[in-house]
Amino acid sequence: MDTAVQESVRVLKGVGPQLAEKLGRLGIEDVADVLFHLPLRYQDRTRCSAIGELRPGTEALIVGRVEASGVRYGRRRSLMTVISDDTGRITMRQFHFSQSQSRGLSRDRFIQCYGEVRSGPAGLEMVHPEYRFLEDREEASVEAALTPVYPTTEGVGQRRWRDLTDQALSLCKGSIPELLKDEYLADFGELSLSDALMLLHRPPPGVDLDTLGRGTHPAERRLAFEEMLAHQLAMRERRQRRDSKSAVPIPLSRELWPRLQEQLGFTLTGAQQRCIDEIGSNLGRATPSLRLLQGDVGCGKTVVAAAAVLAAVEAGQQAVVMAPTELLAEQHLSVLGNWFAQLGLEPVWLSGRMGQRDRQAACARLASGEARIAIGTHALFQDDVAYQQLGLVVVDEQHRFGVAQRLALRNKGQTDGHVPHQLIMSATPIPRSLTMVMYADMDISIIDEMPPGRQPVETVVLPNTRREDVQERIREACARQRRAYWVCPLIEESDVLAAQAATSRAEALKSELPELRIALLHGKIVPAEKDKIMSAFRSGEVDVLVATTVIEVGVDVPEASLMVIENAERLGLSQL
Repeated sequence: MDTAVQESVRVLKGVGPQLAEKLGRLGIEDVADVLFHLPLRYQDRTRCSAIGELRPGTEALIVGRVEASGVRYGRRRSLMTVISDDTGRITMRQFHFSQSQSRGLSRDRFIQCYGEVRSGPAGLEMVHPEYRFLEDREEASVEAALTPVYPTTEGVGQRRWRDLTDQALSLCKGSIPELLKDEYLADFGELSLSDALMLLHRPPPGVDLDTLGRGTHPAERRLAFEEMLAHQLAMRERRQRRDSKSAVPIPLSRELWPRLQEQLGFTLTGAQQRCIDEIGSNLGRATPSLRLLQGDVGCGKTVVAAAAVLAAVEAGQQAVVMAPTELLAEQHLSVLGNWFAQLGLEPVWLSGRMGQRDRQAACARLASGEARIAIGTHALFQDDVAYQQLGLVVVDEQHRFGVAQRLALRNKGQTDGHVPHQLIMSATPIPRSLTMVMYADMDISIIDEMPPGRQPVETVVLPNTRREDVQERIREACARQRRAYWVCPLIEESDVLAAQAATSRAEALKSELPELRIALLHGKIVPAEKDKIMSAFRSGEVDVLVATTVIEVGVDVPEASLMVIENAERLGLSQL
């Protein structure tokens, strides 16, 4: 690429150390990163709408006159400003405001606002819109083109993003090299990379907003094609690099695994056995394997991973099992620890909350090779942890770990030029075609068969008007000694997002289901209290757990047979 594109983001005017650090949180290090940080959506500020034409759920630019303004005291203090034009009136509501803002919103001042229109207690309203004062109605101005809205982080506003992208586009104008051949460009309206970036950052007047919103505009398709091509080439290169390294061949266990199978008390499904054979075919090679083990919750991934761990131990290697949270890691320690204890094997536990003395003792056992199995969180790949002969890395819920974290653990295991094998587990139901694209550098095994007696999960979509029916289902389930989750997207009620908050839902359920024991769990609760609440739910001291997505990677609670998810449209596929 051109050198201007490769320049540090610090070359852009206004980017000092603090802003550079904030941009770094979004992975933006150079000018190219700014150019490829594309808008999430676009706002149409090219025309002013009459207040009488406004409809809830739309965004609009309006010009009007302040009729009245004052602070209203209720459940929350708010500044209410009534704005009108010749066609109607709307209320501007602000929960966060200063005295100077309140004084500035005086009667008869002209004002221009942009925001989302909602239905409020007294008619239509905008909550915290962008606004500016006008000398008169004629001073109102509109944008010449659509206004981009960028994904951002705290401390980096939309005006700043528009300034940064303006500078980046100007700096690299006409100098971004074309990587695709002309025959490919014909499918995307002959758009060059520079033209596509310019169009997406600064859509010209008359561009089809619906097409941009659906992601089907030739400029978006052109960048998507190049991005996927680059991704596939990177995956191919990563696989080639891995295949060029060596690993200790690990044959499937002939002693420990058969002994454990005798103790399990259940027979493996055909899908589980097939996956063990597929994993074994990888482990037996002299090149490091990377295999994704995919299957729904309850399909039996853990026992398949146990077979791989025992194969590594029997081959004289060490194995680690890493989970993204302490709750999930403790679950693995409980299940795998009980199984391995029957074979005389004691896993080492390693987490970030261990005491210094216990941590040092665990690290010493791993470094000496006395401990053959380690279970824990990201603490497994910290600087002070060393392994004598790490042959296998098992990572659960891999989408919660970055590639860098997995590579750090793999690199820790390099001894005598050998790289450990990796087994990645995930319960996220990704379509096979998407799996092949996103994980092209991995081999894939799928457990597509549930153990006998496991019922398939039934998913039902209900309107808010059926809330009482849902609560009755919970009451019936708890009467049968079952338990239920109630998941909300927010911790507390938001001024901006129209979504259910966990705190208010927990209070409502305590009132509506007084006979049930209800607990609240969210990310602001300290870890020790969080573990205590989860343990109470697991042991049956709590009937209903109201939570945010903090429980998305949680503890296995077999008695939990029902999960209610409010505002499911605000959650991603992996979260669901």
